Amino acid sequence: MHYPDWNPIFLNRFRRHEDELKWLYCELYHNDTASYEAMLATIYRAWEERPQSMRELDSVREADPDWYKGHDLVGMLMYVNAFAGNLQGVRSHLDYIRESGVNYLHLMPLLESPVGRSDGGYAVSDFRRVQPELGTMEDLSALAEDCHAQGMSVCLDFVMNHTSEDHAWAKRAKNGEKAYQDRYFFYDNWEIPNAYEQTVPQVFPTTAPGNFSWCPEAGKVVMTTFYPYQWDLNYANPVVFNEMTDNMLFLCNHGIDIIRLDAVPYIWKALGTSCRNLRQVHTLVRMMRMICEIVCPATLLLGEVVMEPSKVVPYFGTVEKPECHLLYNVTTMASLWHTVATADVRLLAYQLQQVFALPRAYTFLNYLRCHDDIGWGLDYGFLSQFGQQEVPHKKFLNDYFTGRFPGSSSQGELYNDDPRLGDARLCGTTASLCGLTSARAAGDAEGIENALRLDLMLHALMFTLSGIPVLYSGDEIGRDNDRDYHLNSLKADDSRYLHRGNLPWDIAEKRKDPEAIEGRLHSSICFMEKLRREHVVFDATADTWLLHTGNDQILGIGRYKDGEKLLGLFNFSRSGATAWVMDTDLYTDLFSGEKRDAGAVPLAPGGFIWLYKNFDEA
Repeated sequence: MHYPDWNPIFLNRFRRHEDELKWLYCELYHNDTASYEAMLATIYRAWEERPQSMRELDSVREADPDWYKGHDLVGMLMYVNAFAGNLQGVRSHLDYIRESGVNYLHLMPLLESPVGRSDGGYAVSDFRRVQPELGTMEDLSALAEDCHAQGMSVCLDFVMNHTSEDHAWAKRAKNGEKAYQDRYFFYDNWEIPNAYEQTVPQVFPTTAPGNFSWCPEAGKVVMTTFYPYQWDLNYANPVVFNEMTDNMLFLCNHGIDIIRLDAVPYIWKALGTSCRNLRQVHTLVRMMRMICEIVCPATLLLGEVVMEPSKVVPYFGTVEKPECHLLYNVTTMASLWHTVATADVRLLAYQLQQVFALPRAYTFLNYLRCHDDIGWGLDYGFLSQFGQQEVPHKKFLNDYFTGRFPGSSSQGELYNDDPRLGDARLCGTTASLCGLTSARAAGDAEGIENALRLDLMLHALMFTLSGIPVLYSGDEIGRDNDRDYHLNSLKADDSRYLHRGNLPWDIAEKRKDPEAIEGRLHSSICFMEKLRREHVVFDATADTWLLHTGNDQILGIGRYKDGEKLLGLFNFSRSGATAWVMDTDLYTDLFSGEKRDAGAVPLAPGGFIWLYKNFDEA
């Protein structure tokens, strides 16, 4: 290949990464230079096909590589069909998204998947086609173009660990074509799969036990880590890496500027290991990062690493050799709901202290709820000092959030309950878990007020953290659970559909009513977003620390940046409580505008306060 024939822009970017990219590729793929050259041809073709509008965005973001690290981004996660029926419907409701203060739109999986065997769109049968009922690739490009025109970024899941068994590769593998069987993990008998099972954990031990399935068409065993209809790809085969990278760049060229790498810790398999977080995974992600910086530098990589912090942080890579731009702050999310149930902030404070100690270059997505369940992967070593044991404590948390615990008004449902292990995860919308659903149904005015305060306090805490806050569509109006999923035979076995219901647009209209619950939630959340945009103290580069409040039921967070100081106090108690900060400076309550000191700060049940001071104005 004659590199000098390449466009100078592409060539200059490539030269910055050439040595490392070739070294990593050839090390991983045993000096397979033919495959390396094929990969280079692929990425150059992707650059040639890149639309001019996206090249212009590349130039803008290359000039400001930290564009996403400030304090002005707010995300919203949504299913296209649940939000507005299809992609054209989302385009027609961009005014609602903008009105909700959102400029980062995460579209849940929407590529072609088999009905009833899709795991919510995570079993892709064609990476270059949109699910027909949702629209076309042209519709996706048009939506992305509209979003970019309004200053919004668009995120889409890239399901890279596996394909659907209906994918063209899988069909050819079923027909016995060895070249396509080599793109997966096929075995003639159960000897090697059984050896894998000795060290590889099960993802869904109750609904999809084991990591392998029998393929009757091929008469062989195939690796299926998640569900039998999701076949794991073999990234030890360079053809898989080359073609999946091509699929990723195809999405980038259709306007997707944030690629969510789904299940990324799983993508490299090795016998005798857990097949999680292996060294080769980081090599693959690093190469994808470099390829994006060469072809489409406007693109961010978001890693889905739903694990404890020690396993999450390495996916940022290093300053010299970065991998993902963004990662999920999943431990904070789980610890937060634990704190709601226990009214004890010590675990959450301990976990946040670890986050605050990380380099400020690390950017997390912070969220209360998402499309998935809540897993109780808590630090039970820390909790053991308070007499908490893992199995009974998980049972308490699940009992609390399913309304079985005395005094709880939560209305969640269990997911993947495993009585043998005493383990289960949890589903439900933010409003339902906060008790708003049950209070509304009972016409309990006091319960509604308590639930609203808790809901808003949790959102305020999310906005206080450094990183990018992400709303789950419907939370901005307090959407209830959707129990109708029980009546749908294609969904009834998956309780995650409890919080994946359609956005009720008639109820969403109530956001304009300042007296309605929906209006109070929507306006308050939008006001928080406005304050966050206006004050540099919310910037990701701000100093952050934990405040001593003298009360294990009140979390305190301090922030400082360029003369601005913020004290955030969050009461998880079910009764009124006082935060003893003992700060005699005069602050402004950002919500009420009132002046006050921070010596002894009373807070309502589930209440919060943002105390602000600008020393340059003192």
